[in-house]
Amino acid sequence: MLVAKPIKLPANQFDHFYKGGNKIGKLRNGPGGPMRPEEWLGSTTTRFGSSNQGLTILEDGTTLKESVLTNPESWLGKSHVNRYGASIELLVKLLDPDQRLPVHYHPTRNFAKQHLGVPHGKTEAWIVLEAPKDAWVGIGFESNMALPNVKKMVENEDTKGLIDSLNKRGVKAGDGILVPAGIPHAIAEGIFILELQEPTDFSILLEWEGFAVDGKKDGHLNLGFDLALQALDLNALKKEDVEKLVVSTENDLSLLRSMLPVQAEPYFRSHLIRPKNAAIEFAPGFAIILVTKGSGVIHTEKQGNFDTTSGDAFIIPFESGSWSVSGDIEVLLSRPPAPDAPMSSL
Repeated sequence: MLVAKPIKLPANQFDHFYKGGNKIGKLRNGPGGPMRPEEWLGSTTTRFGSSNQGLTILEDGTTLKESVLTNPESWLGKSHVNRYGASIELLVKLLDPDQRLPVHYHPTRNFAKQHLGVPHGKTEAWIVLEAPKDAWVGIGFESNMALPNVKKMVENEDTKGLIDSLNKRGVKAGDGILVPAGIPHAIAEGIFILELQEPTDFSILLEWEGFAVDGKKDGHLNLGFDLALQALDLNALKKEDVEKLVVSTENDLSLLRSMLPVQAEPYFRSHLIRPKNAAIEFAPGFAIILVTKGSGVIHTEKQGNFDTTSGDAFIIPFESGSWSVSGDIEVLLSRPPAPDAPMSSL
């Protein structure tokens, strides 16, 4: 089994039910589209219904999941393991949809524990890398909804009604958006996103017109819609509450800044690093980094230095000690919640 050390991640795209993938291929030197709109980075999570798809494979042919389970403190640190066990607590993806994502939502931790037998739901967050003019996302219902009415729209495959029911929020490159579990959402086509989420692949579809999926059969996590719809937040999300979920880095030239609101802290952390002529240093801890612009060097206390350039993605384990990034470079840093993070209420 490989020692926990910084790993440059190879491309990890695979086929999905919606179109896209060429932006990922261009950035990451991967296969691109036309039906590979996701890449899973540093993943110990499998696609729903699969035993291995989505897992990150290490140089010796084992999976990151196996290595973390075998030697969790080397990868994650003792404090993390004491709080969360041998779980990286995180799934990081690139999303590159060439068609609008369907209106869907994800179960909360409480629902997942009760009905799916796992400790994680799927709160997620989107870091917008690129967005066309007039790009939008849908977040939460605009008005309070009644469960029978939503169920009727799902049964009637009322795509227009479901899309129209959502708050529409314009987005641009540099926005970070937290999407709590249970809240219905959608993403317009053409938006390139780095997504952080809890380490599951649980999605419940409310509509699926034009997608390569049978929503009536596969849209409810094998629970049936009567039960699956109980995980849906039917309450209206006010405009001001939507804004509380959004962080914008426009006109912010900080060397280091958080990409997400404080409500994300029980689930994950995301930071934009722009060191310029400085070296931005971090304490030991598991991290996934994606270089979005420029070139630089990752310096690690215990395991040497690593040259890096635009499109590279790395895992940095606790075992590397403290580490820093320097150079004319922009890096998105994704990390699990801190060992002393507040507890989730869901």
